[in-house]
Amino acid sequence: MTRRAPTLEDVAREAGVSRATVSRVVNGIRNVDPAIQEAVRDAIERTGYAPNRAARALVTRRAETIALVVSGARDDSEDEQDAFASRVLADPFFGRVVSGVIRFLRPRSMYPVLMFAGTETARQEVVAYLRQGRADGALIFSTHAEDPLPVLLASEDLPCVLFARPATPVPVTYVDLAHRDGARLAAEHLLARGCRRVATITGPLDLPAAQDRLAGFRETMERHGHPYVPVAEGGFTVESGAAAMTRLLSEHPAIDGVFAANDLMAQGVCQVLHERGRRVPQDVAVVGFDDSGVAVSCRPPLTTVRQPMEEMAATMARLLQEEIEGARNEPTTVIFDPELVVRGSA
Repeated sequence: MTRRAPTLEDVAREAGVSRATVSRVVNGIRNVDPAIQEAVRDAIERTGYAPNRAARALVTRRAETIALVVSGARDDSEDEQDAFASRVLADPFFGRVVSGVIRFLRPRSMYPVLMFAGTETARQEVVAYLRQGRADGALIFSTHAEDPLPVLLASEDLPCVLFARPATPVPVTYVDLAHRDGARLAAEHLLARGCRRVATITGPLDLPAAQDRLAGFRETMERHGHPYVPVAEGGFTVESGAAAMTRLLSEHPAIDGVFAANDLMAQGVCQVLHERGRRVPQDVAVVGFDDSGVAVSCRPPLTTVRQPMEEMAATMARLLQEEIEGARNEPTTVIFDPELVVRGSA
């Protein structure tokens, strides 16, 4: 026997409200108490109810689809674009982003569509996709400081929310982390451990997040009597972290503490230290940034600065929904606070 699909009536009984109330929540009508909306969404998840998207679209005049766009600034070849997409999909950072977005969208019967915009043609395709109403808005994750897509979307007045502060001011809503505060936590922890010859490995310094992490780390070290911190630039990958650590050890062999600006680079740091016979953390303490899955799988597990990616991504989706529904007309920002997670590496 085929199991009957859940109906609006089933959701109404589960939530303890009327069928009309459930219909208003499903169709995005805003005159419903927030607590009741949440109760209905919980009931939808428990019952497994799936609204008829075609019928709902006739009422809301929306696609019920959100574009999840990974964008850059270069005009890459097709092979380079394929390689870029593979790197993004393999990055634990992006997996946490998708998890947070889906967690918000699923109870609201909204769906993400993944798009890559690594060329001018691809960026124009994103703009056309949104302009034609095939998606109601976009969540933008820029991988390059000079990414022109945010400006394009703002000039077209298309709903979008950015992850991270843009390098050039754009009248667009964004969600970010207090990166300087996170770097301060890393510096203070290394100093509290007794580290005195501390170095740092940055991300690409054309990115505001990498600049802020470096500035916050340097400022904190200066305030504690350390005017000079050796710096090597990395690329947010394991390989770049290993290469940067190799350079630092050749120039500053007495290093006893390292702050790497993300967990992947910190993993590369640990690999090089193990190869050189340096114990972590006894000889060199290592602190990463992000608190990704890499932090737990690394040996020893990484002490790291937690970036609450799932919450940040869900907040992006919420802000985009507000913009789509007209609940907010002006750009805004939400800045999250970092947290130090202490494990075995420092």
